[in-house]
Amino acid sequence: MTGEPDRSRYHIAALAKGLQVLSLFDGVTLSLRTSDIAALTGIPMPTAFRIVSTLEDLGYLERRHDGTFQPGVKVLTLGSAAMRGSGLVQLSDRPLRLLADATGETVNLGVLVEDRVLYLARLRNADLVTANVHVGSTLPATYTSMGKLLLAHLPPDELDRRVTAASFAPGAGPNAVPDRAALLAQLDGIRRAGYAVQDQELAQGLRSVSVPVLGADGVPAAAVNVAVSALRRPLADLHGDILDRLRATAADITTRLRTR
Repeated sequence: MTGEPDRSRYHIAALAKGLQVLSLFDGVTLSLRTSDIAALTGIPMPTAFRIVSTLEDLGYLERRHDGTFQPGVKVLTLGSAAMRGSGLVQLSDRPLRLLADATGETVNLGVLVEDRVLYLARLRNADLVTANVHVGSTLPATYTSMGKLLLAHLPPDELDRRVTAASFAPGAGPNAVPDRAALLAQLDGIRRAGYAVQDQELAQGLRSVSVPVLGADGVPAAAVNVAVSALRRPLADLHGDILDRLRATAADITTRLRTR
């Protein structure tokens, strides 16, 4: 005997299946029918129906008008709590606040999820145009400075898998890259420079600059950016003092991650 508990004795199959269902909604898959859930998980249809009904009753799933299901408010609440409690977010809090105070601008922390950027922290200046972006939001990586920075450091095969024609959705800013070829040209420059700039690619009137936060392996684990109004800040501002302060902040967070 090793003295270790037999964890399988405490396994609750019904709970595991419920979590398996919730894990299907991964940011790419936004809604599913009960039949889809059964097919994707291998759970028998009657059992899938009961699990979905229970999750709906408890607020973890919501039924849409077309009969499909999407994550409910309870899931979003759990996700926000998890992000606020993550080690990366906690370690980044003070450096990000100091950066926001020093620049007077919006500061963001994000990670790459497939071909989108997930916002883990956001300290927003009141005049920024993207008022609808909040912690837990995702935006197309192809149009954001944090997204382009993180895409630039992916292995080529991983970049090929993540970035497809669907990654270039309509409705972006006037300077958005139109296709994969244009994006790849940008990524080459980003790798050489070590930082990424977005100039009204995500939205009209918005500019930002981003640098990496490095993990223990030296690979970017996240990105930090400063976002500004194009009406107040010329593009040159993102290459001067703001970039210097941003790099110092990312270096501070990187050090905190490695020494925690």
